Amino acid sequence: MSSGWVVVLVTLAAALAFATSSALKHVSAGQAPDASGMQPRALGRFVAATVSNRYWLGGIVADAVGLSLQLVALHLGALGVVQPLLLTGLLFALLLRGRSQGRISAREIGWACVVIASLAGFLALAGTANSVLPVDGIDRKPAVAAAAVGAVLAVACVALGRRTTRKGRSAALLGIAVGAVYATTAALLKALTSIALNGVGALLTSWQLYVVVVVGATGLLLNQLAFQAGPLSASLPAIATVDPLLSIAIGVVVYDEQVRQGVPAALGLGALLLVLGVAVIALVRTEYPPDREDADPVARAGV
Repeated sequence: MSSGWVVVLVTLAAALAFATSSALKHVSAGQAPDASGMQPRALGRFVAATVSNRYWLGGIVADAVGLSLQLVALHLGALGVVQPLLLTGLLFALLLRGRSQGRISAREIGWACVVIASLAGFLALAGTANSVLPVDGIDRKPAVAAAAVGAVLAVACVALGRRTTRKGRSAALLGIAVGAVYATTAALLKALTSIALNGVGALLTSWQLYVVVVVGATGLLLNQLAFQAGPLSASLPAIATVDPLLSIAIGVVVYDEQVRQGVPAALGLGALLLVLGVAVIALVRTEYPPDREDADPVARAGV
């Protein structure tokens, strides 16, 4: 078997592991006490129930497996091949949920495929080129500005999610917040990889390390709240869309990464974004009977 096919198979296995994690965490969120009001006591009960839930713990294990496989794939193959292929995890997650709940529509699968294809096409066409900068060479002003924009976006989406009563919209808004937090985390991790080259001492004394811990924990909490707020078809497409797109924006602004330029590329990127937006909205508007959506799909499937 050629190395190219090995990269594809390992990446698809990683995507399946991440999808399994999402499905398990979604079940866990449905079993946790309601925290939609986001009051401190409610959030405390929600966190306590989540970290002791077997499905959430299983999701963390699946995440570890997926991350290990992703690292192997990135070592063997190109970033431009691995990252777009990981987007198939969205389709895998919807299929797993449909199997466990005994229903999944062709319309939902179709729009999920459109999301994956348009987002993968956007990432490929953007063709961002890495610009290796020393840590001291990173302009802190745009970095702080990018972090502030991400924080404002996340807070605004959480606030709007609390005010809406429709499960799909609330889950999608919280999913946008999760995507913003994940993109910020990825940017900080990129900075940490450069800092780590200066030794363990430099890593332990860097502010980025401790911000990553706080932001990462916030992302885990918001992810569970998004899963509790509505169906996976609402939250996952939002997360899968905002995370890479905002990551590209941060890469350009903070790390001086280059995006392919020219009128044809601009028109193509604009068209793909339009298709992507339509597909995500179509998935978010998918409605399900509330009595079946709130049930425990994994338990019913015998997992």
